[in-house]
Amino acid sequence: MKITSINPATGETFASYNEHTDAEVQRRLEDSAAAQLEWKRQAFATRAEPLTRAAQILHRDKEALARLMALEMGKPLEQGSAEVEKCAACCEFFAGNAERFLSDEQIKTEAAKSFVAFQPLGTLLAVMPWNFPLWQVYRAAVPAVMAGNAVVLKHASNVFGCAIAIERVFAEAGLPPGLFATLLVGSKCVEALIANPLIAAVTLTGSTDAGKKVAATAGAHLKKCVLELGGSDPYVVLADADLELAAEVCVSSRLINAGQSCIAAKRFIVVREVRREFEELFVAKMRARRVGDPLQAGTQVGPQARRDLRDALHEQVTRSISAGAKLLFGGEVPSGPGAFYPPTVLTDVRPGMAAFDEELFGPVASIIEAADEADAIGLANHTQFGLGAAVFTRDVARGERIAATQLEAGCCFVNDSVRSDPRLPFGGIKESGFGRELSCFGIREFTNIKTVVVR
Repeated sequence: MKITSINPATGETFASYNEHTDAEVQRRLEDSAAAQLEWKRQAFATRAEPLTRAAQILHRDKEALARLMALEMGKPLEQGSAEVEKCAACCEFFAGNAERFLSDEQIKTEAAKSFVAFQPLGTLLAVMPWNFPLWQVYRAAVPAVMAGNAVVLKHASNVFGCAIAIERVFAEAGLPPGLFATLLVGSKCVEALIANPLIAAVTLTGSTDAGKKVAATAGAHLKKCVLELGGSDPYVVLADADLELAAEVCVSSRLINAGQSCIAAKRFIVVREVRREFEELFVAKMRARRVGDPLQAGTQVGPQARRDLRDALHEQVTRSISAGAKLLFGGEVPSGPGAFYPPTVLTDVRPGMAAFDEELFGPVASIIEAADEADAIGLANHTQFGLGAAVFTRDVARGERIAATQLEAGCCFVNDSVRSDPRLPFGGIKESGFGRELSCFGIREFTNIKTVVVR
């Protein structure tokens, strides 16, 4: 079966790929299992060598990889280059820190010796999305590989070129054949892959619905899973906030990757006394962002990844307006080729509207008025999601208290946009998933945390 890649900026087909057969998939799984048996015996210094070389290759091939992302899913070149650099930083970070994170932990008990060891599980299935087609994969795969696991990637079908490129980078860097392998298959194969005895665990970044299906299948086979799912991140703007800073950060976060990010800001909850001023600043900055061909220098907002996704986003906007939201800017599907959607601002958004209750995966901002701080926090937490959140205030101690103790999310920021960092754990709560990626917490997710006691 052929899988085609369509340039979302032009609507033109630019590549096609042969889907792997069941026999090819099984052979790749067997190769991964065999490679992992040898890999898990290697010292951390040995494991680190190909990861360090992978970082060097990523630096070298940054422009080509950014171009590939622009062609496959519409990411502007500057944002694509930054994504590649972040992947390189991830390789370098775990190459340098995995041994420390996974060293035996001595525990004092009545025994002569007792400690906790961290042992690899086997082969990890990584089911990854199209929106950050390199970063999502490296974020999951690099710590898993440094922990001694193998990884097989089932990537989104519209970014198979990126999937092949990732495998090529790891192979050139010197990972043993099969230790990282790409499976060119559709989503219909995921259930069977999880059930396969050669798969020890699964990690998914994707929609909440996809996460529930993966969790159900993994649970049926008693396999560990980590799920990073959807989000409707609230950014709370208090009366004492630096409104110029808040508006700039909020717009930048809402429009990163054309709004197609689970940790992009989506709901802007502003206390009443500064709502109008914030709204004016916000709309002006949204208007100023340059929408266009992702291959052109200076483009800040590219197309949506697919036309069907663009059309679904527009339907959410129209439903919200019908329910009483007010359109301040944008909201019209442009004529012409591609899957473009304009930066759009809705205000007077309330619970019960699509723009409040659902994840809007595109460049659409929802402004929500709050009476005061308590009301703003209540509105922020009034969601089934819990991935990221931010608060803006000149009183840093106040912001820290709200972020640490009152906002219900896995990642909370003060006067800044939510983003992942290899040094910090990343993940959500509620219907945004469970488990953590990155940092010492993420690298331990796919290990056997083993107690050892010596009499």
